[in-house]
Amino acid sequence: MTKEPIEVLDDLADQVADEFEAYRQPDEFKDVSLVIENSDEEHPTLIVHVDREDAESLADRIDEFLREHGARTERERYSATDVRVLATVD
Repeated sequence: MTKEPIEVLDDLADQVADEFEAYRQPDEFKDVSLVIENSDEEHPTLIVHVDREDAESLADRIDEFLREHGARTERERYSATDVRVLATVD
């Protein structure tokens, strides 16, 4: 049985949260935030928001991690401290 894209992205979000746990401390501002946008149920998107100094280098690591786990990625850069990595799966 094949998983639905939303289930795959949910699993992937959990893996990103585990891998980059140091940037997601519960009692502090989170350098890395995760959101699954599923307004299009057939093509949901995992959005990994990196908000910190030198966000680009951490976004590079996250982007590589996502691609290694089978996701297609795109990037949106709003400033040097605000980068979003968008991940989709088949």
